[in-house]
Amino acid sequence: MIKRKARFRLLLTIALVFSFSYLTSGCFSFRMSTKEVNNYFEEKSISGSIHEYENKDGREIRYVATDTGELRPLVVFVHGSPGSLSAFIDYLSDTSLTRRARVVSVDRPGFGHSGFGHSEPSLVSQAAALIPILKDHPINQPVILVGHSLGGPLIARMAMDFPKLVDGLIMVAPSIAPELEPNETWFRYPLQTPFLRWVLPKSFRASNDEIYHLKNELELMLPLWKDIRCPVTVIQGGKDNLVHPGNVDFAKRRLINAPVEIVFIKDMNHFVPWTHSQLIQKAIIKHLDKKRNDNNNNPPMKSQ
Repeated sequence: MIKRKARFRLLLTIALVFSFSYLTSGCFSFRMSTKEVNNYFEEKSISGSIHEYENKDGREIRYVATDTGELRPLVVFVHGSPGSLSAFIDYLSDTSLTRRARVVSVDRPGFGHSGFGHSEPSLVSQAAALIPILKDHPINQPVILVGHSLGGPLIARMAMDFPKLVDGLIMVAPSIAPELEPNETWFRYPLQTPFLRWVLPKSFRASNDEIYHLKNELELMLPLWKDIRCPVTVIQGGKDNLVHPGNVDFAKRRLINAPVEIVFIKDMNHFVPWTHSQLIQKAIIKHLDKKRNDNNNNPPMKSQ
């Protein structure tokens, strides 16, 4: 009986993959071309630009940014899985943010134009791949990271590994508690086999790879949450069917050395960046204002 059920699940998975691939082939790349980005900037009258660099592992990383002619704080948006910088592109036209900061949205490794389809399951490696964006930012200008879904644990990893470069975290519906990760092995494992990987659209191939390994990656982070000391905001909905709302309690327990603010909306689902953008906007402005006030009261010494 057990073998029969396993065989049925495998056949069901294969059938779903073929059906999904046939129906969505070419439709769900979740990325914007250079032309589409430039057209967006023109339509929205945004002074923005596209940037690319190669990290130390030889992977190309792409991001878009608003252009400012003066020193300003940096706000970096990091999308979930699957996704791309397009997930947060509209925040680059939000003048309440662009008046205060340089706003950046990135293609994470494996998505968009950052090695499309070639996943990087390691959050350590993903964090290191995005750090050059922070290192290029002017000294003594605050850096706030905003991560949605799988982007949440990634920005936390960045703060763990590079604490001097991160001044605040805003985790939106974040998958951070390993014990709350759903058991999806029955269909994700078959999708790891060479044939089914080939059938999957590239964005979903990269997504399956990293989600398949996410629980182990989160377990590696367990001893490091205490190392985060910058202010953290967690935004979570009570009707989130993709990320367990209990991740909020995990954040409260683990962030013992960081000021933590929880924004919990009972009737909100997982898609906060598009349905409740005002919550993210408000959290960013609050972080920036607090950092400005702190700096005014205690001016930082410029590093040599």
